[in-house]
Amino acid sequence: MALLTEVTIDGIALWVVLLICLGVFLAGLMDGIAGGGGIISLPTYLMAFHGLPFYYAFGTNKLSSGLGTIFSTARFIKNGYVDWRLFTPSIFLALLGSSAGTWLQHHTPDVVLKYMLLAVLPVVAVVVLRGRQWPDEPEPMEFKKQALIVWAAALVIGAYDGYYGPGTGTFLMIVLIRFGKLDTRKAAGGVKVINLSSNLGSLFTAITAGYVYFGVGLMAAVASMAGHYMGAGLAIKNGSRIVRPAVALVLILLTLKVGSELLFPEFWG
Repeated sequence: MALLTEVTIDGIALWVVLLICLGVFLAGLMDGIAGGGGIISLPTYLMAFHGLPFYYAFGTNKLSSGLGTIFSTARFIKNGYVDWRLFTPSIFLALLGSSAGTWLQHHTPDVVLKYMLLAVLPVVAVVVLRGRQWPDEPEPMEFKKQALIVWAAALVIGAYDGYYGPGTGTFLMIVLIRFGKLDTRKAAGGVKVINLSSNLGSLFTAITAGYVYFGVGLMAAVASMAGHYMGAGLAIKNGSRIVRPAVALVLILLTLKVGSELLFPEFWG
């Protein structure tokens, strides 16, 4: 027990780091299924880094979640659920958007975005819950129109990922299925490619700004990898049966998170 209380990593007690790893594992599991793992992992880091600027929690979270996303992305690629013609340009657009979003985050308050999310999220959740079943087979759509929707989503939601983060994968899933007419598994595979790109772009910006604790982040990344790998397996096996309810849960949790940040800002640092 003395080891857990006396040993520190990046100045943080080992027992706290282990709790971070537990939270990050659960976040990775959720992220691998439907995105939105940041709803769990970011508050976990914020509680552990209490008293430090938000940027350190955000940057270190990007390190662990980014490395974890590699594993879920690889699993979808291995099973043939990534359309490279559609998603290769998305990689560069997501990188551009997330880098710009993180830069903007370092120079502006995020309270306006939180109020916007609080208004939009309940509506989006109702749409997901009341809409028709999500398809496990793709719907016909002209490639140019589909590509425009996917690429615009990669840029805009990538910027959101860099600026704030939680729920990024979930928003992408909704756009790619509802408007891009992709089936659930291929949408999930594309989401992982875009999310990985935006994570890496945001991480690069956070590293250059000096807002990453590498020791803690790399330990948590191991837990994130395990969670992502398991979550991706569940999504591939079950398709819309597990992804759609998981998306609805993420939207509800994100609404609660944003609301608590506005009502109790002192808790979130």
